[in-house]
Amino acid sequence: MAKPKAPRRTLDSYTVKHINKTVKAGDCVLMRPSDPAKPSYVAKIEGIEADGRGTNVKVHVRWYYRPEESIGGRRQFHGSKEVFLSDHYDLQSADTIEGKCTVHSFKSYTKLDAVGNDDFFCRFEYNSSTGAFNPDRVAVYCKCEMPYNPDDLMVQCEGCSDWFHPACINMSAEEAKRLDHFYCENCSSEGQKKLQNSHTASRHLDTKVETKRRRR
Repeated sequence: MAKPKAPRRTLDSYTVKHINKTVKAGDCVLMRPSDPAKPSYVAKIEGIEADGRGTNVKVHVRWYYRPEESIGGRRQFHGSKEVFLSDHYDLQSADTIEGKCTVHSFKSYTKLDAVGNDDFFCRFEYNSSTGAFNPDRVAVYCKCEMPYNPDDLMVQCEGCSDWFHPACINMSAEEAKRLDHFYCENCSSEGQKKLQNSHTASRHLDTKVETKRRRR
């Protein structure tokens, strides 16, 4: 007669020896892919368990999908560090953890002064069986009416406050970076009058145009 399996026990945390990092439920981690040519998988730890001897440690994870792993594939507005929180749960060996990472909210990510290798952001939840996203709509900007990609340079119109890609307004990135003020085509007539009046009033104006990553 086979011996009954020893009950597994829940761990509050676990130190992954080969990276000397302690992980716990709620942490986001990078996990070794089955194909070495692919980038590390991104996952959120839901729980940790071990056998009675404290060995054979496994982690319950909820996977983040990269845009190219989704049914629709990567689109123009997806950021290079964007991931989707999926409904795909799994049980993996803790030994496949390659490191810890941070998955920021979209708003927090756009406020980072510098983006590290282990920084990601998430603005969608993803249904892995249907390919549906939640939310299913996001704000769009520019003449191209695309959602915001934080990797892209954009300039803001002082009239309507909309944001524009330089290429969509026949401008180079270098020209956009040199702008002190910008009015879109629809606002340019009224905007030029305001700009002329403001220059008359003062030569020391604060720049209202952000030509670096937008702060939202």
